[in-house]
Amino acid sequence: MVDEKPLLVMQDIVKQYSGVLAVNHASLSLLPGEVHGLVGGNGAGKSTLIKIMAGVVRPDHGQILLDGARLDLRDGSGAYRHGLSFIHQELNLVPYLSGAENIFLGRPYPKTRFGTIDWQVLNRRADEIMRGLGMRIRVDVPVGRLSRGEQAMISLGRAFVGDARIIVMDEPTAALTDEEIRSLFRVIRALKARGRTVLYVSHRLGEIFEICDRVTVMRDGSVVGSYPIGGLSQSEMIRLMIGRSLGEGMPSARNRSGRVFFRAEALAGGPVQGVSFDLREGEILGLAGLVGAGRSEVLHLLYGSIRPKGGRMWMDDKPFAPRSPAEAIRAGLAMVPEERHRQGLVLNRSVLHNITLPALDRFTRRTCFVNRAAEHVAGQKLAQRVQLKAASLDQRVNQLSGGNQQKVVFARWLHAPPRMLLLDEPTRGVDVAARFEIYRIIRELAATGVGIVLVSSDLPELLSLADRLIVLREGRQLAELPTAGMSQETLLHYCYGEVPRA
Repeated sequence: MVDEKPLLVMQDIVKQYSGVLAVNHASLSLLPGEVHGLVGGNGAGKSTLIKIMAGVVRPDHGQILLDGARLDLRDGSGAYRHGLSFIHQELNLVPYLSGAENIFLGRPYPKTRFGTIDWQVLNRRADEIMRGLGMRIRVDVPVGRLSRGEQAMISLGRAFVGDARIIVMDEPTAALTDEEIRSLFRVIRALKARGRTVLYVSHRLGEIFEICDRVTVMRDGSVVGSYPIGGLSQSEMIRLMIGRSLGEGMPSARNRSGRVFFRAEALAGGPVQGVSFDLREGEILGLAGLVGAGRSEVLHLLYGSIRPKGGRMWMDDKPFAPRSPAEAIRAGLAMVPEERHRQGLVLNRSVLHNITLPALDRFTRRTCFVNRAAEHVAGQKLAQRVQLKAASLDQRVNQLSGGNQQKVVFARWLHAPPRMLLLDEPTRGVDVAARFEIYRIIRELAATGVGIVLVSSDLPELLSLADRLIVLREGRQLAELPTAGMSQETLLHYCYGEVPRA
């Protein structure tokens, strides 16, 4: 049974940036041996609260108590010394260092009697941590060579160095497969059984209900309340998060009857081998498959960021072979990438700069200078269209929440609808209300005749948005299926290479 005396208390925390309240007199208590959920929309203050707990950000007001004593955290190492460990939403790995080096980064490496690093011991300790997570991943190779899911597990492994009393997990399953998520949940339950406390932050409400004992809901920088998980329904939690009932369900897929404007035949490159499909104007084509199936690579082949090793493509019955993303953009393609930090944003530049970046020629006609007034008006309209939450268009993108960063990536392609829009996990790290705003935008673009190719690991999202599916397995095209009437179970069978019996 959970001890009712709090282990950690965040009391009356306030933090503001440029006069905008990110956290507004928020309080949170964590009990020993509990899994505590933290939910809220993008910009609700969750990430800022975690950064304050980690010692990365100093609060303007309020205090943190650990075992009843005031905790003065000035940096991340102080939090670690007091038994707090963190798994952040963005992986922040050093790609040219090995998995073992990343896991123990910032911690003393074991030494030989000669004073050099004992690589054998380091690799063995890292391997033990990964096996404890139920994962067999090579820890002696640079993490840049690992898949996104494997990198996520290495990032998780960092939190299990030492003997942390409190482990904070910020969107830990964003890049994990279903099997990896089950492994993580087994570890969380084992930690709970040993009296450890887990603060679990996620936009996936199903996970909150499955793994958490209590949940704290935030909205607009304030804590709405903390509740036993058994006392809430999912619809009640959503109402607390956004201040109203959602009022709508998942969007229903609709068949499109536009003409075929794009074809790919026997496309090959990277892990992709012999993928063929066509795309109609206004159609949403989904790419389904497990992690490593080659879904993202198909998008990059279309976008010119991976050069094909074989196959052919046509757009409007003319050969199409972009040698770079710039050529693909000029041909009418646009892309929302999976990794927004590395592939989609200029993090140290403003919201406005990021939104208008691919359309600067619109504001420099007949002059070499940018028409800043016109650029600002266009940026403001697009920010309003995606319902972006930011202090101003001059705010740096790296100061936004993860969901609002994703909205910036989405907004930049709305200056003029592209011919083809490539979406790679477009709602990853996006809260439930913003998710439906993005669904609306996708549907509106399709209604104007934009052909959309969608990659999503969220099966309900894929089945409800896509008109048709291409199933990939190990880089090969396994099946082409209509989404009408298809269940998640049937789709999973296909993804695992098992064709269901009629």
